[in-house]
Amino acid sequence: MPINILGMVGVAPAGQSTVHIIGGGIDQEYLENFARTHEDAGFDAVLVGYSSAAAEGFQVAQFCAQRTERIGFLVAHRPGFVVPTLAARTAATFDNLTGGRLWLHIITGGFDAEQRRDGDFLTHDERYERTDEYLEVVRKVWTSEEPFDHEGRFYRFERAFSEVRCVQQPHIPIWFGGLSEPAIRAGAKHCDTYALFGEPRAAVADSIARIRAEAAKHGRSPRFNVSFRPIIADTEEAAWEKARTILAGVKSAMGNRSFTPEAENAKRLMALVKDGEVQDERLWVPIAAAAGGSGNTTALVGTPDQVADAIAKYYDLGVSGVLLRGFDPVNDAADYGRELIPIIREKVAARDAAKTPATAESP
Repeated sequence: MPINILGMVGVAPAGQSTVHIIGGGIDQEYLENFARTHEDAGFDAVLVGYSSAAAEGFQVAQFCAQRTERIGFLVAHRPGFVVPTLAARTAATFDNLTGGRLWLHIITGGFDAEQRRDGDFLTHDERYERTDEYLEVVRKVWTSEEPFDHEGRFYRFERAFSEVRCVQQPHIPIWFGGLSEPAIRAGAKHCDTYALFGEPRAAVADSIARIRAEAAKHGRSPRFNVSFRPIIADTEEAAWEKARTILAGVKSAMGNRSFTPEAENAKRLMALVKDGEVQDERLWVPIAAAAGGSGNTTALVGTPDQVADAIAKYYDLGVSGVLLRGFDPVNDAADYGRELIPIIREKVAARDAAKTPATAESP
């Protein structure tokens, strides 16, 4: 099946060698150009990220949707700050007004300080328990044909109902992230796509197996997406030189900060460097260590063909999509569209064709 290729938009310029592109004051011209660049480059969708200090994601996505034609929006949403009944109607409204261009990415929150900026003082595990109940209600609002009551640990509703229905059926696709045990229990139970960070193929295969086993308990079989930071150039030597320049820029931007990551994903990304800077053929992990495991900061380094080949090997594991963003965000998105995305799609199509039995000619 065709591979989904996602990018990520930010609301204001962040400069070169940047790790984060979520926050900042809103620059409308920049945001519009960023979204159109992804659409022109052939991305299927863009992630609209979330932080406790950043612009509100649904409004950012709506602005971009009005200025593009077809690209989808994976809007990051943190449960707990809006009641699930309203969140469900908000998402369904967006889905209607954009003709089915919304995917909802549930990020429960792995950092206590982030949560507390918005007044959430639950523990890590309690947050995932709340997310489980939250998604139960959201999905029921989307699909119930009549009002329903709900009484749980975190929420209570009487005759909850939505008159606005999702364009996409049976409902808007739910994405999920997190590799702690509480995260996998909640995510595998509810999500349609599980988002993973770019780890070595053996680690990704192990995560897929864990999540599939948990999902099977609920009769579910989610798809999988993996995130990378491709660093490409005309030659492999030039790509590695570019990578080292980017690493120097990230280290300079981070200064002498020390990191004590709380989230399981961040811990895993920081620990990768213990097994060497380059893993598999070209998964490069020093930037993840320098950035404290923050965001998707593992890189694939090489020529476009080499990087596309590495991505196709994740497709062989059962990964159905990739999120690609660069350290020079807008220019890299354009470069990926010209040089990388077409090759990725060609390699995946060739694999699909090889799996399809030849149709015998009629006598």
